[in-house]
Parts: sequence; structure tokens; C-alpha cells
Amino acid sequence: MPVQGTPDQFIGMLKETVVALVRRDGPDLSARQLGVFLTVYLGEGPHTVRGLAAALNVSKPAITRALDRLGELDFARRRTDPQDRRSVLVQRTVKGAALLREMHTIMGEAAATSDEVNATHAAA
Repeated sequence: MPVQGTPDQFIGMLKETVVALVRRDGPDLSARQLGVFLTVYLGEGPHTVRGLAAALNVSKPAITRALDRLGELDFARRRTDPQDRRSVLVQRTVKGAALLREMHTIMGEAAATSDEVNATHAAA
């Protein structure tokens, strides 16, 4: 089901989501790290460094740095592709899946808040 709203509503939801992520008790992710994280968790795998670099239109070293941080936090893990030992596969983790669920909840709350604000403005 497509989400409906105005660009201002989407920006407001993004702001509320980012603020909630910053306020929560946990590590912060940069925009690039978050982009890599979401691409791995929401896109069809398997994911490789090369494929992520192409999908996000950034360099492979930039993906590697983002994956280093995601790996430190146990949000993603790398392993050698058993079928092509030159290639590295990026895998999801239980801790990363929990973060995605938390983000889903936060975004749902931000959307509900946005709906309430819009209803208040429409009634005024």
C-alpha cells in the first residue's frame, strides 16, 4: 500500500525519526551507514561490497568504511563468498534486525504524530 502525504509531511516524519534515533540509548549511524544498513535489510540479497557501491553510487572504500562501523556494532557482518573467494558477502544480523524493527516502530509513531498534527491543522 503506497504511503500518501506531502513532501513536507515526509520531511517531518524523517526529522521525527532521526531525532528519535539520536535520543535513543544506542549508537548513532551516519547517513551513509544508515543508507548501507537499509539497503542491506530492505533490498534483495545477497549483497556484495561491489553491488552496494553500485546501488548507492558511492565508492567501494566508502562502503567498506560503512560496513566496518556496522560490523563493530553487529548490525551487519561480512563473509567470504564460498562460490567466489574474491567476493565478500554482506549478511544481516539479529541485532541489525532488531534495529530495523525499532526504526519501524519509531517511524510509525512519527507518522501517527504527523497525522494528528495534520488533522489539527485541517480542523483549524
